[in-house]
Amino acid sequence: MNYRSLQGGEAVSFETAVRRGLAPDNGLYFPTDIPQLPASFFENIAKLSKEEIGFEVIRPFVAPEIDDASLLQIVTETLCFDFPLVSLDEKTAVLELFHGPTLAFKDVGARFMSRCLAYFNKKQTSVHNTVLVATSGDTGGAVADGFLGVSGIEVAILYPEGKVSDIQERQLTTLGRNVKAFAVAGSFDDCQAMVKRAFLDSDFRDLGLTSANSINVARWLPQMMYYFLAYAAAENKQQLAICVPSGNFGNICAGMIAKKMGLPIAHFVAATNVNDTVPRYMQTNELDPKPTIPTISNAMDVSIPSNFVRVLELFPGDSLSQLFSAVAFTDAETKVAMRQLYDTFGYVADPHGAVGYLGLRAFQKTHPDYYGIFLETAHPIKFPEVVEDTLQLTLSYPVAVQKLLNLEKKFERISSYSDLKAKLLH
Repeated sequence: MNYRSLQGGEAVSFETAVRRGLAPDNGLYFPTDIPQLPASFFENIAKLSKEEIGFEVIRPFVAPEIDDASLLQIVTETLCFDFPLVSLDEKTAVLELFHGPTLAFKDVGARFMSRCLAYFNKKQTSVHNTVLVATSGDTGGAVADGFLGVSGIEVAILYPEGKVSDIQERQLTTLGRNVKAFAVAGSFDDCQAMVKRAFLDSDFRDLGLTSANSINVARWLPQMMYYFLAYAAAENKQQLAICVPSGNFGNICAGMIAKKMGLPIAHFVAATNVNDTVPRYMQTNELDPKPTIPTISNAMDVSIPSNFVRVLELFPGDSLSQLFSAVAFTDAETKVAMRQLYDTFGYVADPHGAVGYLGLRAFQKTHPDYYGIFLETAHPIKFPEVVEDTLQLTLSYPVAVQKLLNLEKKFERISSYSDLKAKLLH
């Protein structure tokens, strides 16, 4: 499989796309082909292990650059935790994606990418990379954990100071070793703009910059595995709708690639907070980003969703509206949904999952015959203040979080691209 920039230019290998992160013309890499899976795969999918499913769906995107035995090992290490589909009622289930080491759905992409880079670096021992990533919350922790101690790789994480939760900040600032954290005076969009600018800066050529945001194909594509796993576990596979809490739109775009490969999901719903660039686009057909507004679902505080151009590439024109819709919700509505989930089902959701639940319910109001799945993308303990205040309960800390509480946060503050450049080239 080769990859081309959505801005144009010649196709490159999977390894080149992973190492570069962003194409030289500032475009996102995109597969030159979308492989089709045979009908027999879907007929037998419920009998397959999660490792077998993951291997089959990702293999066409990386072969022949990673041999089958190595790829199976990478997939096995990537999917080394559970992805339970929890039934709430006869028409609704929640896919929990927070059982990995950093308690967020980003763990799969970060683990897969780190192992792909480690595989490539074994072949070229003189090659070193600096992974530069912007985070609105969960990506930073997942990348820090996934790349910690990986030979030949340094990690630099940019996050908006004061706009991530305490636990999210601890996950990316307490590891040390080959991981450095930079607190940016600004929004996630400011962080992301710095990352993109760095990739075009010739002064960084010797650092071997690559990104572990969902702009990187090795971080983005593995997320398609969620949707195959959800389909395999679903009791009702007819008229299936999936709602994805969405910020940078990498996760839902990976699901729509799965759809393009043949996965029989009838409809996708993107649920956002008040940073509603895409919901407004679906009404006006114009991308009109507005200043980012901080919310209680901070991982979705994104006004310029990079991956939406990939969505448009997958399903151009009218074909998109036939299988995709987008809707936005306020913090007040999110808290009501958290309360409803707890009072009705005894389910404790984080703010992002609650937004996903709202999006699914909004779709089912006009499509009552659809079986719906919404994604719970982060453990509630990552947002203890809002969850405990809203539900009037006390959360217990998982072991993965307990060990962070007494560690010292180590980060450097920056307020401009020149600050970042000076820190990285020091």
